[in-house]
Amino acid sequence: MRKEKTCPSKAFRFRRFMRKNYAAFCSLHKVVNIGVLSATTLVFALPDSTQAQNAMRYTVEDETPIELEEVEVTASRAPIALNQAAKIVTVITAPEISASPVTSIQDLLEYAVGVDVRQRGEGGTQADVSIRGGTFDQIAVLLNGVNLSNPQTGHYSFDLPVNLSDIDRIEIVSGPSSRIFGASAFAGAINIITKTGEGNSLTTDNYVGMHESWKLEAGVNHAVRNFNQRFSAGYSSSGGYIDNTDYKQLNVFWQSQVKSSAGDFRFQAGYNEKGYGANSFYSAAYPNQYDKTRRFFVSAGGETNGVVRISPKVYWTRHFDRYELFRTNPAEWYAGHNYHETEVFGANLNATTEWSLGRTTAGVEFRNEGVRSNVLGKLMDEPKDVPFEKGAKYLKSDNRTNISYFLEHNIMTQRFTLSAGVLANYNTGLNEKMRLYPGVDVSYRIGSDTRLYGSWNRALRMPTFTDLYYESKIILGNANLKPEESEAFEVGVKYSSYFLRAYVAAFYRKGKDMIDWVKKNPEDIWESRNLTEVNNRGIETNVSFLPRELFGNNFFIRKIDVGYAYISQEKDSETYISNYALDYLKHKFTAQVSHTIWRSFTASWHLRWQDRAGSYTKYVDLQPAYEEPYAPYCVVDLKLNWQHENLNVYAEVNNLFDAAYYDLGNIPQPGIWLRGGFSYTLPF
Repeated sequence: MRKEKTCPSKAFRFRRFMRKNYAAFCSLHKVVNIGVLSATTLVFALPDSTQAQNAMRYTVEDETPIELEEVEVTASRAPIALNQAAKIVTVITAPEISASPVTSIQDLLEYAVGVDVRQRGEGGTQADVSIRGGTFDQIAVLLNGVNLSNPQTGHYSFDLPVNLSDIDRIEIVSGPSSRIFGASAFAGAINIITKTGEGNSLTTDNYVGMHESWKLEAGVNHAVRNFNQRFSAGYSSSGGYIDNTDYKQLNVFWQSQVKSSAGDFRFQAGYNEKGYGANSFYSAAYPNQYDKTRRFFVSAGGETNGVVRISPKVYWTRHFDRYELFRTNPAEWYAGHNYHETEVFGANLNATTEWSLGRTTAGVEFRNEGVRSNVLGKLMDEPKDVPFEKGAKYLKSDNRTNISYFLEHNIMTQRFTLSAGVLANYNTGLNEKMRLYPGVDVSYRIGSDTRLYGSWNRALRMPTFTDLYYESKIILGNANLKPEESEAFEVGVKYSSYFLRAYVAAFYRKGKDMIDWVKKNPEDIWESRNLTEVNNRGIETNVSFLPRELFGNNFFIRKIDVGYAYISQEKDSETYISNYALDYLKHKFTAQVSHTIWRSFTASWHLRWQDRAGSYTKYVDLQPAYEEPYAPYCVVDLKLNWQHENLNVYAEVNNLFDAAYYDLGNIPQPGIWLRGGFSYTLPF
């Protein structure tokens, strides 16, 4: 922290407060304005590059503010100061979540310009989420830094045991990030960070809406001295917007933290359960599909204080899935439901130290992934009973272990940042070979507000168990698949002042042995194959404007945010019809406006326009008929909020103009959908 001996009217600006004790501010004997604790900051929290929360500028009289503290962000293996990071990290904060017309994390990610969300069902039942032209299997999904990506299939990676009200922020890291988050972060990573439970309060968030939709959600925060915890539970349900799109979902989550002079210890555990109609999810020939999933999760970790900071972490998760091709009235040839169980347990150890030449981090990560199923894997010596399912048996299984060693060094000066590292990866599912995946991120600040950056990274992704083994009347896996590999380059410029944030990024990713489900003709079955080469290039830009920082707090417009992304793809696919990898968002435009209507009555508008490359097999009378190109579409969402002390009453409408559109072939998305509800916080 730095301070200047100037007149008492000097104003101080703080970016964010994280793991600090700021009681010492009173010793400055100066006016200190802290804005991040006010409820009104929800309209200023922008999804800006590498920012965990946006900088506020509060001036006393007309003096120039002084920057006292920079937030540390996870844009490298060790936290790095916000103003020195050399990556684009889009961050969505808790106030933004509260102001958004969404019912799930997947809905929220729709508003991020670099993210492609292909919804299958509403309410967070299932969606395929990808980044910058990748596929849903190419991103790492983390909960408080714990990798919960599902090795069976990325369709289930967002079966997470958290409610929206549990989330403090979501960090979206664009581009290959294997040396930061492990081998699964092939095209990027999404890290969901929950609230720590500081303070003592009861919270609730509830709504009712169209299509028999409703939600009950409650949580308790409890803190005693150096111990704090949060426990929450939520249940949501809907009758469905068309036939067989109903759902029921339960989340239970507990997080605790103990702080001491030696370091911090954290524990979390959760349970997620879903049951939903899966109308045409995997084939339009069978609109009466159904899915039932369960996930159990627990992890523990911490960080020591001292010259060398040690960060150990252990975790375990188990996911169950019952997939029914026929929810009712099965065909005579139907042999029965599919049952899958994946179990992942892992541990990692980081060590970080700062010295005269910068900051060095080294560590190791162990991760074991196993599957038991009646369709996935290799034949078991003896069948096993399926938990929760009377009379069902697992017949097949497989298991693989991934071990990673990493080393990273950061050099940071006032204007220059260099982050270079390497991930050494060994997987028992491959040959007996250690593979190296290096990367370099560089940035340089020009003046006080502009920063240039560039990066080069290599990455790897193992095929999922579904890619390898799944076999049915409509799809066929391939046990001989190779892992995907890529090399990515990115350059860009970022601008950040007290009233305007903007960035422009250009990227190129060269992919080898990319995995996709393909077929030659519409009537053929889907087969998993390694495409020879798939290369993505594109640009991404975002501008966030805070009018009140220029015109005062009484100005009615609070925030304007505009983003655009373009991707072009070169591929050697041998004229295959693609189900995933070759269907990508060619254009995406997003716009958000938040404004005051009257006093504490506010509105938040969200617009997205998308144009997808590729096509899907159109079904007529449950039979494949022809290839239909994806049509561009525009969707507008709106949320109205009225805040009175600890009570917030809201109304929200999705797809305001009732647009007809498809995210994924033959699955029509909902038309206009209205909900109304309230949230309340009761301190104690």
